[in-house]
Amino acid sequence: MKIKLPLTLVIAVFLTACEIPGAVISTPVLPSSAQPADSSGCISMEPTQDDVDRTLTYTDNIFSGADWVRSYTVKSGHVYASWSNESLAALSFTEALIFSCGYAESDLDSYYSDTNWQIIFANYESYKPVSECKSKDGLRLYQFTAVKEGYEYAIKYWVLKDTVTRVMEMMIVFPIESKSEMDDTSSKLFPDLTSCK
Repeated sequence: MKIKLPLTLVIAVFLTACEIPGAVISTPVLPSSAQPADSSGCISMEPTQDDVDRTLTYTDNIFSGADWVRSYTVKSGHVYASWSNESLAALSFTEALIFSCGYAESDLDSYYSDTNWQIIFANYESYKPVSECKSKDGLRLYQFTAVKEGYEYAIKYWVLKDTVTRVMEMMIVFPIESKSEMDDTSSKLFPDLTSCK
């Protein structure tokens, strides 16, 4: 019989396995069209207060309960926010990506590719893509399972084209056996694309 890890250790493992404050994982490089040699007509890569506010309020109050602990980091090209919940051994992560010169669908295809998934999930023992899909309005959903410290987790990773220079990412991670909590959270976040069917 497996001994369950303390929930604080499980959350700490996720914090080091995801692109969130304090993480030791490499960040995928933005597509070259987001960082051209000639930057005339492009905006700054530095996040604005609006970017910070958008990231912190993106999930409304879904993760506002006392059991959810929030942290966030602001750096060039990104604003990260995470919410961890020890009692559920769950994690939520939101990121605003700044494409200073805009982006095309092909840039997103490049950014959300096998190579970058390997970078994003580098600190997991293993990960497996389960499915991916897109809504008619361009909302993307990538679903994975991943193993860390011998425990299996379900992961949903949404990508929303927010503005012509901003992309919002939303990831939720729950133990594989917490399907009900995963489904409930998914339907609150993106009721029109809760899973790929």
